[in-house]
Amino acid sequence: MKLKEKISLEKVFEKEYKIRLVEAESNKEAVITHFLHNSKNGVSQFYKKDAVKFTQEILEYKYPEDNISSLVAEEALQYGIFDTFKVPFPPVEAPKFKFIDLFAGIGGFRLAMQNLGGKCVFTSEWDREAKRTYKANFGERPFGDITKEETKVFIPDSFDLLCAGFPCQAFSIAGKRGGFEDTRGTLFFDVAEIIKRKRPKAIFLENVKGLRNHNGGKTLATILNVLRTDLGYFVPEPQIVNAKDFGVPQNRERIYIVGFRGDLGIESFEYPKAMDKKVSFAQVKEEEVPATKYFLSTQYVQTLVNHKERHANKGNGFGYAIIPDEGISNAIVVGGMGRERNLVLDHRITDFTPTTHIRGTVNREGIRKMTPREWARLQGFPDNYLIPVADASAYKQFGNSVAVPAIQETARAILEKLETF
Repeated sequence: MKLKEKISLEKVFEKEYKIRLVEAESNKEAVITHFLHNSKNGVSQFYKKDAVKFTQEILEYKYPEDNISSLVAEEALQYGIFDTFKVPFPPVEAPKFKFIDLFAGIGGFRLAMQNLGGKCVFTSEWDREAKRTYKANFGERPFGDITKEETKVFIPDSFDLLCAGFPCQAFSIAGKRGGFEDTRGTLFFDVAEIIKRKRPKAIFLENVKGLRNHNGGKTLATILNVLRTDLGYFVPEPQIVNAKDFGVPQNRERIYIVGFRGDLGIESFEYPKAMDKKVSFAQVKEEEVPATKYFLSTQYVQTLVNHKERHANKGNGFGYAIIPDEGISNAIVVGGMGRERNLVLDHRITDFTPTTHIRGTVNREGIRKMTPREWARLQGFPDNYLIPVADASAYKQFGNSVAVPAIQETARAILEKLETF
């Protein structure tokens, strides 16, 4: 049995969460999982009652005339949604604050915020494989494209903190007027529009280091002008934060932008200082020798050597890099160079039989790629974080993610500031 084309769940979440219409096919599962996690009795009663009966009772109580509860329950079973409560990182039941997670990826922001006692009341992400990983770990399927109004209507009216690792698209006219209109056509505009509508107490944005100098600095200047002048937020100067300063062995620099709603009266903010903690790749290295598929073939190694030599002869420093156990990795990024710049030596291998179709033989020097789990650790994800996707997707997802410990310490500083006002 299929859901009706339009199912009104108006006021299901009362003042805490409002759902208008379930129309978009891609948002059906997001609606149900967010409903179960954000309804007042959702998580706590789930373990005490049969899943289908639980959902039917909630919906029959709210909408006895609509006769939709059995439809939603059956749809939920088809999606396997009731299994989503058995996840490593379920929602916080007695939250200290509420936040939304935009451009969520695989939940790096969410993990950091939940560690601090926050509850996510809305999340969005367009990538299908990232959604799969997100749901496996948090029990919610993110809503879809945040640039679409049919997605934006599901954002609750009330939450404390907006988190967004928004992609940096080119600002075609950034700097001409320096105001809200200059950001139209960019993903930042959608973030700004949500801030304007919902007025959260604080915002926390993350982007690549290059945003600082993009378009001669005009892009960042436009963003700051929108936040400060058009939206009325106190925004201290953004800061470049390096993951290696917060307990993970990765040289990963990102720009953080923090803001507080103007009426709160906050006029100062200090980003957290670097931790006095030595880190090295040895701390995240696989305890057991990884599968042979992670070890490079002799032909691949020679190709990398030749490539590096060609660039060296031209005076360039491009090429592969081998990270020693006592060293720290280069930034992990999407694409081949993200892995080739972070090769490691692992002499524990004893079986050199290829497990994949490769040209040549497995190299005898122990040169291998880092594993997806090692990349997860480099970003500060705990070992009980599930990786349900193929390696290619996993590398992409962790390469695009935020460094959880750096995000968490900055968020802690934001929350401490809010508590004093």
